[in-house]
Amino acid sequence: MNSTINAANHSYEVVVPHSSLLGEGPVWDKINGSIVWVDILNGNIHEFSTATNKYKKIKVKAMVGAVALCTNGQLLAALKTGLAFVKRANGTVKMMHHPEVHLPGNRFNDGKCDPAGRFWIGTMALSEKQKAGSVYVIEKDFSHSTKIKDVSLSNGMAWSPDHKTFYFIDTPTFEIVAYDYDIETGNISNKRVALTIPKKEGFPDGMTIDTEGMLWIAHWDGWQVARWDPHTGKKLLHISLPAARITSCTFGGDDLQDLYITSASIGLTQTQHEQQPLAGSLFVVKNCGFQGMETIAFDYQKVE
Repeated sequence: MNSTINAANHSYEVVVPHSSLLGEGPVWDKINGSIVWVDILNGNIHEFSTATNKYKKIKVKAMVGAVALCTNGQLLAALKTGLAFVKRANGTVKMMHHPEVHLPGNRFNDGKCDPAGRFWIGTMALSEKQKAGSVYVIEKDFSHSTKIKDVSLSNGMAWSPDHKTFYFIDTPTFEIVAYDYDIETGNISNKRVALTIPKKEGFPDGMTIDTEGMLWIAHWDGWQVARWDPHTGKKLLHISLPAARITSCTFGGDDLQDLYITSASIGLTQTQHEQQPLAGSLFVVKNCGFQGMETIAFDYQKVE
């Protein structure tokens, strides 16, 4: 670890000396004591073991919008070419299913497993055309259903600690919307706006939730991760970071009290790169004072 700096009463560290073009989707693997994240545009899956201090990179040779842990020990990856299992030991890719095979102009962007072990994954147009994407739920047998249509830039997802509410971010709206969520069926209903992000704060990107039900949102072009109350719409605190394009966050560590934060370096001018030498880094704020929810793995059930 290096680059320890104090920011907004929290000290962050750079986890590994590597800069991603579009770092995203951090996932904490409790069993292996490691943090996994992706570089979407470079098609890389990264993993750093906090137990052994070892870092490795898996090249999947396609854009990778998100990864999830899986009960079969592999990673479930949302590649440009479809959903696939990726063996962590050797990087072998096994294609499984593609809900948008008929839409080659789209790619996956951000996904997460719900409390029942289903994989939720959103899409967006490569051209960033508005309302060209959707949010899908991938069941244990890889059947899928469409949950949200007319999505422009599918991003953060989170489920409340009582498993009764689903939160979702479509970035250009600056809104975090809430739905009633049924853990038994995966159905969502009763859409409402939980909070609206002021534009001066930066675009809402990836998101996680803590045990108190508060949302932690990464702010693209906002230089921060902030904690928001979805019940009152108020901003509770923020952690300033040395990169403008903060993309996502998740809790990790033995007690789920370390906050891991991804960032991006894409689209920066030369001057901006010089001003943000740590852009694209994976940061961690250890013992941040709050505790996250345990990562849910995709509950794969092989159908013979």
